[in-house]
Amino acid sequence: MTEAPELDAALAVMQAHLDALNARDEEAIALTLHFPHYRLSGGKMRIWDRPGVYFEDFRKRAGEEWGYTKWGELSPLQISSEKVHLSVQVDRYRADGLPLTSFKSLWVIARIDDVWAAQLRSSFASDL
Repeated sequence: MTEAPELDAALAVMQAHLDALNARDEEAIALTLHFPHYRLSGGKMRIWDRPGVYFEDFRKRAGEEWGYTKWGELSPLQISSEKVHLSVQVDRYRADGLPLTSFKSLWVIARIDDVWAAQLRSSFASDL
């Protein structure tokens, strides 16, 4: 636990997201995201209005070889009572542990209606 409950809440969202993603649990992933959810990558903004296709779109981006993801870094950049900006290193691996890709991303974890979840992110991923 940190001295900032907002940071603890944001880190808990990130861990829950990672756990759900690696478990391929679409319902649990949706609980870690606010909708609409936004992702800026490759100069294009992608908006998901509802959970339905979010994981399907992720699988397309991650590729058929994707086995699991780890956070290489989760560093707070700014913290307020309503949102936390995190610098995130995203590391994707094949099921056998060989690395697939690694990229930096900025995640914004927001408290909306007293629920902490990811509202948006901007990624330096080569995939969209």
